[in-house]
Amino acid sequence: MTTTTPRTAVLGEPDPPPPPPPPPVGTKRHPGRVLAAVLSGLLGAGLLGGAGIGTWVEQRAAHRPLPADAAYRKAGALWHSAPVDSLFPPVLAGQATGPGGSDRVWTRIALAPDADCPAALAADWQGLLAATGAGCTRVLRATYTDATRSSLITVGMVFTPADAPAMAALTGRLTAPPAYGFADAQRAAWTASVRAEAPAVVYTVSAFADGRPLDAPQPAEDAMKKDARGAVAQAGLGHEAKAVADRIGNGLALLAAPPVTPAPEATR
Repeated sequence: MTTTTPRTAVLGEPDPPPPPPPPPVGTKRHPGRVLAAVLSGLLGAGLLGGAGIGTWVEQRAAHRPLPADAAYRKAGALWHSAPVDSLFPPVLAGQATGPGGSDRVWTRIALAPDADCPAALAADWQGLLAATGAGCTRVLRATYTDATRSSLITVGMVFTPADAPAMAALTGRLTAPPAYGFADAQRAAWTASVRAEAPAVVYTVSAFADGRPLDAPQPAEDAMKKDARGAVAQAGLGHEAKAVADRIGNGLALLAAPPVTPAPEATR
C-alpha cells in the first residue's frame, strides 16, 4: 500500500500552430488563403486538444471508486462473481493467533457448492434473517483443519439482499450457526459477525477432529478467556474459530472494496 498521490498532468489551452512561412520573394500574397490556413490549423489543434481532454476524463471515470452504497450493493454478488479461492483460500496462516501467541496454519479440506438458505441454515437463523428484513440470497461454506489435523473449522458466508441498516439489526442477535463437515453435536466454539463492507454474515464453528460429541457450543470469546477451563479452551478451539473468521472476513472486505488503481497520467 502506498500513500503517494499520483501526479496528474494539468491540461491547458493547446499550443497555437506556427505561423505559415513567408511566400518567396516576388510572390503575391493572398490574404484569403493565409486566413484559411490559420483557421484550419486552429481547428485541428482544437480537435486534438478536445480528444485529449475526453480521453483523460474517461480514464478518470474508469478509475474512480464507486460510492459507498453502490459498492455495498455490488458486494452482495460476490458469492457468484468472485473466484472461490479468493473467498476461501486453500491455505490460511495466522501468526500469533493460537493460545499463548502461537502460530497457526489451516488447510481447506472440504468445499460445499453454494446452497439455498433453507438447505444450509438452521430454522432459528432463517427466522432471524426474515424477522429483521435482511433475507437471504445464498450460503457458501468450507471446512478447514489445523496443521496437526486435530481440529476442524467450518466457515460460512451468508449473503443477503439487505441494506446496511437491515444488516445492522442482526448484530448481537446471531446464535450458534450450523456446522458443515461435521455434525452439530460436535460443535465446540463459534463466532458470527455482520460485515460492514458487504451484505453478508461470516461465521465459523470449530470441533475436535476425532468426532467427540460436546455439550452446547460456546462463544469463541468465552473459550479464549485466560481463566477459561475445559477441553475446548485448552485445545484452543475458541482461538481457531476466531482467527479463521477474521481471515475470511478480511478477505471478503478486500474483495468488496478493492484498491483503486491510479489513473494513467494524461499526455498533451
